[in-house]
Amino acid sequence: MKKIMLPALFFSLIFGSCKKQEMNKDIKAPVAEKQPTTLEKHGDIRTDDYFWMRLTDAQKNAEVKDEQTQKVYDYLNAENAYYEEMTKETKEFQEELFQEMKGRIKEDDESVPYKKDGYFYITRYEKGQQYPIYSRKKETLEAEEEIMFNVNKEAKGYDYFQLGGLNVSPDNKMTAFATDTVSRRQYFIRIKNLETGKIYKDIIENTTGGSVWANDNKTLFYAKKDPVTLRSSKIYKHTLGSDASLDELVYEEKDDTFGAFVTKSKSKDYIIIGSYSTVSTEYHVLDANNPDGELQIIQPRERDLEYEVAHYGDHFYIKTNKDGATNFKLMKTPIDKPGKENWVDVIPHREDTLFEDFSIFKDYLVLEERNEGLNKIRIKRWDGTEDYYLPFEEETYSAGVYGNPEFDTEVIRYSYNSMTTPSSVIDFNMKDRSKEIKKEQEVLGGKFDKNNYVSKRIWVPARDGKKVALSIVHHKDTKLDKNTPILQYAYGSYGYTINDGFSTTRLSLLDRGFVYALAHIRGSQYLGREWYEDGKMLNKKNTFTDFIDCSKYLIDSGYTSPEHLYAMGGSAGGLLMGAIVNMNPELYNGIIAAVPFVDVISTMLDDSIPLTTGEYDEWGNPNDKEYYDYIKSYSPYDQVVVKSYPNMLVTTGLHDSQVQYWEPAKWVAKLRDVKTDNNLLFLHTNMEAGHGGASGRFDALKETAEEYTFFLMLEGKLKK
Repeated sequence: MKKIMLPALFFSLIFGSCKKQEMNKDIKAPVAEKQPTTLEKHGDIRTDDYFWMRLTDAQKNAEVKDEQTQKVYDYLNAENAYYEEMTKETKEFQEELFQEMKGRIKEDDESVPYKKDGYFYITRYEKGQQYPIYSRKKETLEAEEEIMFNVNKEAKGYDYFQLGGLNVSPDNKMTAFATDTVSRRQYFIRIKNLETGKIYKDIIENTTGGSVWANDNKTLFYAKKDPVTLRSSKIYKHTLGSDASLDELVYEEKDDTFGAFVTKSKSKDYIIIGSYSTVSTEYHVLDANNPDGELQIIQPRERDLEYEVAHYGDHFYIKTNKDGATNFKLMKTPIDKPGKENWVDVIPHREDTLFEDFSIFKDYLVLEERNEGLNKIRIKRWDGTEDYYLPFEEETYSAGVYGNPEFDTEVIRYSYNSMTTPSSVIDFNMKDRSKEIKKEQEVLGGKFDKNNYVSKRIWVPARDGKKVALSIVHHKDTKLDKNTPILQYAYGSYGYTINDGFSTTRLSLLDRGFVYALAHIRGSQYLGREWYEDGKMLNKKNTFTDFIDCSKYLIDSGYTSPEHLYAMGGSAGGLLMGAIVNMNPELYNGIIAAVPFVDVISTMLDDSIPLTTGEYDEWGNPNDKEYYDYIKSYSPYDQVVVKSYPNMLVTTGLHDSQVQYWEPAKWVAKLRDVKTDNNLLFLHTNMEAGHGGASGRFDALKETAEEYTFFLMLEGKLKK
């Protein structure tokens, strides 16, 4: 067994006395068995010593474990035991941190009610309870509460429980709902009678969770997943009370690089079936009053043509990148002539503004845009008499329209927050421009004052001359110098943009002298669609170098030093963590890689792994040698070499459907075998959950407390 020699700092922080150091220094890390597997592609031969760690779902779910399954479980459990033993002296602090975070949350909280089809819908929590209660009130908020679901009761007996996909029928009498008890995002759909409380016998297995009612109140459309790849590829039609195994296949997406979904127009006139890939979309519509009718195609798919569809009056409104509209534009077309040859501009393309989304109301069109990285909400009357933006004054913030199911209204609801300002839900009257704050996020505990925190945005020069925005927040009393601890965070893939928002849990770091830095690196759409395109496929390394250049800037500008710089990312952001520690490990004292996508080349070569085929236009298809060579050149697992690495905590979930558990497990095993440092390396596997971690709101807080404890431990900021 390989002995891990622990750094003196670790002992001084955790164990305290020399005597205790002697007691604990011989704790041994697990050493995974090597079973070399030869992998060959394009004449290139790779040897994977830990390929054996991969288990199928059947092996994991078997009542009696075979030899290989038991060996994998033994290894994961050994890593968990090692992690627990090595950090047992921090458990009291973790609990204190958890209670501190929990103490800021209003436990008996509820959402701002929204009205739909004559009912106000409310999500609320009761003190001490992990899960929400979904309820509604008819016509007025003074009406008697009707509890639709108390998820705390539904979740009893499950280690993991997720209820979602609530979809009330047009006549308000029934709701479809979906449950996942494994955390693999394979949902059962069932139907509940809201008048009697009866749950019908209908059970629809292996779905995405979402569903759509036709206007007859008895026909339900839903998307089913492939049981192996988990690709959503088939849309079915279910009739209330019938055998789900006999449901009619309405649409099948046969191209394995596409997925399919079903939704309903806000007008309630159309069932909309969408097919999507990274660079192309296609839509069909069906008259919601005639669920047995024929599908009508909007525009046949074309490579690099993306569009989304909404309905209003005699037209379909289409957000699209047609004719080189990189940042998207809004067009419309007659419902009886929906092909692209009939599309005409409503909101033209703009080079400096990303068109992100739109909402249609009877008298108003609401546009969500992004300019210079910041959210903008634009209000435009259909008759052209008004066109204006909502005013936002902070240097950096997050704002977005949501929860507006009503069509005939002059009021829109939007949210607003920043790194220093808790979230607010605001109703804005588009006619008289008045606003009403419906709810402000309460930060309990009696210590929070937004004036005690400062945030700003820094523009960091990247090595190729581009400017990368770095949003930072810290306590006003924190000095920025070489001894300042900074946690740098980023994601940087799929065009997903992390907004500069508020976090109550983050206060536990800020109040202990940490600076939080959010890097808006390429791969997101922070600076428009080109910012995304410049961080994917054969440009993917820009994502990594942007992050590293931000780190170097923080160090070179005297904000911190490598002894006090930390980094964190999850999923594709975990890939980012794996890349940066291979490229520049000397810049960081500690890293957390959560559910990290680190075995990129092997995963992208295996189309039996969930989601692989739909990812080719994000990462490239390694069956093409050019992409194979490029992906391999940054794939964290393949690029592990004999050298020093930072202190690292790697987390995963056994049932993860997005990034399979064996990727981080193999990565840690390989790192243990070759790294030359004495730094900490932990693998923590949640044996009951998947990609999103724990399902209960307090259990999720415990995971955050665990992560923060790792950074605070390394920084010497644990309470004595």
